[in-house]
Amino acid sequence: MKTKKRIVIVGMGFGGIRAANALAGKGHEIVLVDRNNYHLFQPLLYQVATAGLEQESIAYSVRAMARKWPGTRFHLSEVIGVDFARREVRTDNGSIPYDYLVIGAGSVTNHFGLHSVERYSFDLKELTDGERLRNHILTAFERAVNEPDPSRKRALMTFVIVGGGPTGVEFAGALIELVHFVLAKDYPELSTHAARVVLVEATDMLLAAMPEQLRTYTLKKLRSMSVEVLLNSRVVDAGPERVVMHDGAVIPAHTLFWSAGVKAAPLAATLGLPARPGGRIQPEPDLTLPNHPEVFVIGDMAYLEQDGAALPMTAPVAMQMGIYAGKAILAKEAGTQMPPFRYHDKGSMATIGRNAAVASAFGMNFRGYLAWLVWLLLHLYYLIGFRNRIVVMLNWVWYYWFHERQVRLITRREVEVDANRSGGI
Repeated sequence: MKTKKRIVIVGMGFGGIRAANALAGKGHEIVLVDRNNYHLFQPLLYQVATAGLEQESIAYSVRAMARKWPGTRFHLSEVIGVDFARREVRTDNGSIPYDYLVIGAGSVTNHFGLHSVERYSFDLKELTDGERLRNHILTAFERAVNEPDPSRKRALMTFVIVGGGPTGVEFAGALIELVHFVLAKDYPELSTHAARVVLVEATDMLLAAMPEQLRTYTLKKLRSMSVEVLLNSRVVDAGPERVVMHDGAVIPAHTLFWSAGVKAAPLAATLGLPARPGGRIQPEPDLTLPNHPEVFVIGDMAYLEQDGAALPMTAPVAMQMGIYAGKAILAKEAGTQMPPFRYHDKGSMATIGRNAAVASAFGMNFRGYLAWLVWLLLHLYYLIGFRNRIVVMLNWVWYYWFHERQVRLITRREVEVDANRSGGI
């Protein structure tokens, strides 16, 4: 009879929950560890920031998931290290021994050493980030109403977004629609046509992973929506009321959003392993650590090359890695061996705005309404929780028909936000 093993999974992101689902009910003890008691659907976090969705609709209780997974329990703890020799995960609530360990702690924003940018910019990695940014955007318009100086009034309505990947593109499109279709009605005393949404990209293209025709469509669509797209441009400095470009140009702006890169979570640096680009850890082809076949590294923390290039730090990669790690552990216990991990790219997509998106999948390219519909359906499918799917769908239907976003709430005054957040203008 096989011995019951304890399998500890660190991080309840896309990879961690897939690993847990693959292992649950297979006769082992599964211990889930995360500093948050929920799984966050990060791809829709920008819609919380742009008043489209309530934050609760894109998060799901880990304990609610664990109830459905036999032999699974959850620890609300911050992981501070791993003792590989003793096979223990060290947390702020004590140590947790393991027989197998799956590390999927995810990533954090990479500001590339720009300390002023880190101090004065917003990002979207945590659930609270979405609410904080929404508060800031709405407060900026409230302040603009009472601002007598025309130049400062316009700066309050200027939003600089750095990074031309999916997050930057989707946030820019959603923000300009919020301004033109919703806030223009909420603030009739403001000339919202003077509001600026500036998207800054360091290379000569948006959505670099997409085919050229889709990149071109995205650029034209954003510009037709009044988004100012600056290609071959970099932000090098920032302050409370300005953003400084690489050529010395200064954009008066009270809001800077950073989506120009990510790096491995700080936990990676504590493991005593060689760091690869972005602070990631390079596992063996079967996702285990060298000399530690009982430890798997998955998701954004894992640096794995395939066909001559590193796999991207995206949710689809993390999900496939999580499923693989779960199956590999079961195979080891059954005395068999899994083939090396291989990522199967099912395509990529990004929404630009109402009725507009781009998608590349199954060797075909989609754009416009069809791509937008596919984007909606896939995001609803991957959301966890029936209630969340219904709430998100109803919000989208409401916005589609009435051009209204219901979550235009300032839940914290700006002075409190400034005193309690580490970044943001």
